[in-house]
Amino acid sequence: MRFTPEKPSLFGETLESLKEQVEAAGFKGFRAKQVMEWLYKKRVATWGEMTNLPKDFRAWLDATFLIYPTKSLLDKRSDDVTQKFLLELEDKSLIETVLIRAPQTGVGQEKSRKTVCVSIQVGCAYGCKFCASGLAGFKRNLMAAEVVSQLMHICRMEDAHTKRAKEEIASFDNIVFMGMGEPLANYETLVQTVKILNADWGLNFGARRITVSTSGLAPQIMKLAEEGVAVRLAISLHGATNEVRSQIMPINKKYPLEQLIPAAKAFKDKHGRMLTLEFILIEDINDSIEQAKELTKIARDLHAHVNCIPYNKVEGLEWKRPSLRRQEAFVDVLRKAGVSVTIRREKGHDINAACGQLRLKTEKAMAEAEAKPSSPFGE
Repeated sequence: MRFTPEKPSLFGETLESLKEQVEAAGFKGFRAKQVMEWLYKKRVATWGEMTNLPKDFRAWLDATFLIYPTKSLLDKRSDDVTQKFLLELEDKSLIETVLIRAPQTGVGQEKSRKTVCVSIQVGCAYGCKFCASGLAGFKRNLMAAEVVSQLMHICRMEDAHTKRAKEEIASFDNIVFMGMGEPLANYETLVQTVKILNADWGLNFGARRITVSTSGLAPQIMKLAEEGVAVRLAISLHGATNEVRSQIMPINKKYPLEQLIPAAKAFKDKHGRMLTLEFILIEDINDSIEQAKELTKIARDLHAHVNCIPYNKVEGLEWKRPSLRRQEAFVDVLRKAGVSVTIRREKGHDINAACGQLRLKTEKAMAEAEAKPSSPFGE
C-alpha cells in the first residue's frame, strides 16, 4: 500500500528540490536555504515563526507544504534511561521512536550519550518469529519526511530541556534504523533520509554515526555498499546456522548464510568499518554452546562486533529469555575466542520499548474501545 498525502512535508525535500519549486512559483531561489535554516537549525513548527520570510512566500509555503507529517500521541519514560514516543501519521497509522540515554561516568544526564532509534515502515513484512513489529502485518513504507520528522520531534524536545541541544545542530549522538520495519526493503526512503540528515543544510549529521540494521537482504546490502553513503551496518543474525536461523527468520530461506555473509563482507571491505552482528538470545532456540561456537566463526571471518541481546518478552509470543548463567556461558565462548562482544541488557521493559510493542498495545486498546457498545447514559 502506498500513501499519498494531500500536501508533501518539507522534511522530505532537499535544498535543490525545494529551490526548484520556489523558483517555479516566482520567488527568489535563496529563500529555499532560509527555509531549511528555519527547519533544521532553529527547529520551528509553524510558518509564522519564519519571521524573515515575506508574507506572500509564507502563504505559498502554507498552501504547498506541511511541516510535520507526524504528531506525538504518547511520550513514555522508562524507569531507566529510555524514552519512547508513539507518533501518528496523516493516515492514522502509528509508529514508534525511541530515545536511549547512556549516562557517561562523571558527567550529568545533559552530557549523556544519546541514541535515537527510528522506524522506517508501518509494521513489517518479514515475520521474524520473535519480533512484535510484524505481528499486525505490514501496512506501508514510510516516506523520507516521516522518518526525518521523528528525529526533529526529538530535537525539539531536547531543545527545551538541555543547553547542549541549543548549542549543537543535532541533539543526539547516534541514529539507528532499528525500529519498526526493514530498512533495506524501503531502500529509496532510506537513502533519501540519510542524505537529508547528512547534508550541511539539513542536520549535518555524519553518516558514520548512522547505523542501518537489516534482517539480511543480501542484494540490497551489496547495493548499499556502492551507494556512497558511509553508514554503519548491523546484521540481525540471531542464528549462526541456516537450520536455526530459518526457524526464527523466514528471510533466511531466501538469503541463507551462504549469500548473506559474502554480502556483509563486501560491505565491510568497501567501507572499512567494523560490522555489528545482532544476536537475540532465546532459550532453547539459539543459546547453545554449539551456536556460540558457530557465531564465533562468523564473527571472526567478518571481523565483526557481536551484540548479544537477551530476549525481551513480547505479549502473545512463546519465546523465553535464557537464564543469566546461560547468557554468560554463551558470551564467554566468544570472549575466549577473541571476539569483540557486548551483552546488552534490556532497556525500557516497563514502557514496552521493544520494536512494535507499544504500537500493538495502543492499537489493540483503540480497537477494543471502538468495538465497545456506547451507553445511552454516556458511561
